[in-house]
Amino acid sequence: MGLTEDLQMYQLPHDLKAKVMLWTDVSYHDMEEINKMQSIPDLESALCSVLRVDLPEPRKGVLLELYVQTVLFCREHSFNKEQTSTLLSIIKSIHEANVETPLNNSEQCFKYCRELLLCHSVRRPPFSISLFNADEVNRVLTYILNNYMKHYKLYKYIFTTQVNLDLSLRYSGMPDIGSPTVEDSSAPGVENETEAEDGTSSETQQASIAAPAGATSELKALIEQQVREQMMLVSGQLDQRIKEKASQQNSALDYSQNSHKAKK
Repeated sequence: MGLTEDLQMYQLPHDLKAKVMLWTDVSYHDMEEINKMQSIPDLESALCSVLRVDLPEPRKGVLLELYVQTVLFCREHSFNKEQTSTLLSIIKSIHEANVETPLNNSEQCFKYCRELLLCHSVRRPPFSISLFNADEVNRVLTYILNNYMKHYKLYKYIFTTQVNLDLSLRYSGMPDIGSPTVEDSSAPGVENETEAEDGTSSETQQASIAAPAGATSELKALIEQQVREQMMLVSGQLDQRIKEKASQQNSALDYSQNSHKAKK
């Protein structure tokens, strides 16, 4: 079922009424000031002040570009002040939902976008208001798909903190290489001939140190090899999972676009 059919039979779920609210980040007075701006730099300055964009570069420039293109889209399709301010708020809300986590939440963002559009396309107060008709909703949905969801991963990469895995391993029960064990001269069967035969004692001590050191090195190499194999296995599984998620996202976008074309 497409978005147009949903508008005919839409009823906001009870558990969603408290989550999806009708609000705007841009007042009527702010829209009047924005409409006076014709050049891109002036428009960026106005949107930066109205939407309180206080970010370092390049995040600031990317976000302002998103808002400017949204305003230009609204002007191209002759949207009024209320529709333009609402669409700016919808774009801002979807972006905030996207960047609140570094994990993949594209399905949740798309569902949230759909709910917001429905909430502003059906007149059922106090839970929804009819600001966009069915044709305008399809235009807005196509715009969001092509200009934001299509670049969803790029926005997430720019605006979210990168997560790095710092792996540290410690093995219990292994003697340190730098502190080899020394044989007890008082143990039964061990003769103490240090004073009489210094050369023989020195060779025996070196052999006793080399033996545990060599065994420790072999054990450490074996453990490191097993750890590398396990890490490669986990990395392969994660890569496969990421590819599956990306394929699901692309399929969802293709399905939405094909459905839109079929209705036309």
